[in-house]
Amino acid sequence: MDSCPGNPARRGALPGGTVRPGRYQAVVRRARPEDIPALVASSAALFAEDAGTRDATVDINWPLAQGAERFAQGIDDPARLSLVAEHDGGVIGHLVGTVADGSAMRPVKLATLHSLYVRPAHRGTRTGARLVAAFLDWAREQGAQLAEVTAYAANADAIRFYERNGFGPHTLTLGRPL
Repeated sequence: MDSCPGNPARRGALPGGTVRPGRYQAVVRRARPEDIPALVASSAALFAEDAGTRDATVDINWPLAQGAERFAQGIDDPARLSLVAEHDGGVIGHLVGTVADGSAMRPVKLATLHSLYVRPAHRGTRTGARLVAAFLDWAREQGAQLAEVTAYAANADAIRFYERNGFGPHTLTLGRPL
């Protein structure tokens, strides 16, 4: 097991539950059916923090209303990957991704990272980077030739995170209200 047992102070926990970077490693593993409630909670936290502050067109209650069904469908789907990051027996983050065959116009098998969240108290511990690395390994095993992720243009922290993990600008989507 990758998590550090014993005294919270020796594991790197600070008062208030914040974790010191580099003092432990969360366990990154495929999600199981019993993880669905934690996946829904993690996804709901992502929606509230990210889309909830940047995109009024997104229903931030979607994970609570539809997430359990969506996660349940994806657990055993070979074209979908659901990962959890676990520390001290609790889920502290997740990643959801897919692979899809190319088309005649774009004949490249594509891996798409759809959702990534790490609880704020566990950021800076390389948990997000480990989730991304596991996703990229899985994508290669599936024969993907390209991986992509989207981030809100206003989310500079997410953009920097993805750039540190090897992603770079590829396309730009512009929008306007009608």
